[in-house]
Amino acid sequence: MTDIFEIARKSPGYALRAGADEAEIYCIRGRSVNIDVQKDEIDLAKESLISGIGIRAIVKGAVGFSSTNDPSRIEEACILAVKSARVRHGDPEWSGLPGKKKAPAVRDICDTRLVDIDIESCIEYTAQLIEGAKSLPQVSPTSGNFLCLNSNTLILNSNGVEVEEEDTFVNASIETSTKGEQISTASEFDASRMLDIDFYRIGESAARLAARSINGIGIGTGDMPVLLEPMAFSDILENTFMTSLNADNVQKGRSALIGKMGCMIANEKLSLIDDGRLPGGIGTASTDDEGTPSQINDIVKNGRLNSFIYDCYTAGKENRESTGNAVRGSFTSTPSINLRNLIVKYPASDVAGEIKEGVIVNSVIGAHTANPISGDFSVEARNSFLIKDGEITLPIKSMMISGNIFELLKNIDGAGKDVRRMGNVITPTVRVSGLKVIGQQDL
Repeated sequence: MTDIFEIARKSPGYALRAGADEAEIYCIRGRSVNIDVQKDEIDLAKESLISGIGIRAIVKGAVGFSSTNDPSRIEEACILAVKSARVRHGDPEWSGLPGKKKAPAVRDICDTRLVDIDIESCIEYTAQLIEGAKSLPQVSPTSGNFLCLNSNTLILNSNGVEVEEEDTFVNASIETSTKGEQISTASEFDASRMLDIDFYRIGESAARLAARSINGIGIGTGDMPVLLEPMAFSDILENTFMTSLNADNVQKGRSALIGKMGCMIANEKLSLIDDGRLPGGIGTASTDDEGTPSQINDIVKNGRLNSFIYDCYTAGKENRESTGNAVRGSFTSTPSINLRNLIVKYPASDVAGEIKEGVIVNSVIGAHTANPISGDFSVEARNSFLIKDGEITLPIKSMMISGNIFELLKNIDGAGKDVRRMGNVITPTVRVSGLKVIGQQDL
């Protein structure tokens, strides 16, 4: 069988001969194992092969795109991308695909144990996940998932960019529920580039959280200190703040941060760093998905807005360099702008011990309904607990929190030592001095 990478290396030539001014190839091949859990049993174990190529062809600044997973049709796909570009209006603001530059070496993104893993081992890790969730007699798992992925990616263009890289990924998640009349649920997950996850602990943590959350009390409504644990804070941050950093949204007037460059937008002790080189980061690679070398971007530095995030096109419109934030979800799509590994930095302290009365929130539901332009959000708080005189005490039955992300960032006044990697966000628990808590008092 012909190697798809061999044909991919010829593809820019196919597109140029068809009339493209520039051409870019994004090619991937790999393998995944996906296992679903229903209740306390493995429901489905599936192994899949991944292979495909996406082609961008540029004609007079107009971009055409085509993709295929059939190696015999790659030349045809290149010609189709050129035809697609020709029927579009030229874009005078197109400044060109990236040129060849030296990319940094990155660490801990590929584990040979995951490259060679067999489906039986994956089933065994999933069984450990289930056993952890069954570790408490009053709790049982309701659903879960195990996923591991190994992929080789090739990015090349007609300007001399050629990047080939191999990576791995593993993720496990579980939902649990208590038995009996008092029902409480909880979930836990972990994701890594390396096979360093404790699958039993994931299940056990979800079970313990569900058990701790039964017999919840009602609380009143008002503004109070709120501890947002990593899962809750990252979810709110991703759905309210990140879109405002996207240079395309800024240029199109869809960001609340327009005109705020250099201004204080957060607590002066807070910094947000986007690091595409972070060892072991979920978003780490030597380049972004256009072939621009990965770099470290100080997004917010000591509370002050320092940078937006750019791909090649949006950077060209401002006559500046890309920040290396072009990301693809698949070979079937063109790049979009996204953060790589967002690191939340704030001096650590005893954030719970300094609260006289407040709440701590493990996770939230409904963050996707937030307004990504204004930053307003109203979410259901899940697995929340009352804090009294510095101690985390009783579970809370039902509670919502609402606010605005830009006010929240200014009102962060503490952070814990429990830094966690929540996908592409690396954050500790943060303390917000005052958030609107909407509770339900006991009847």
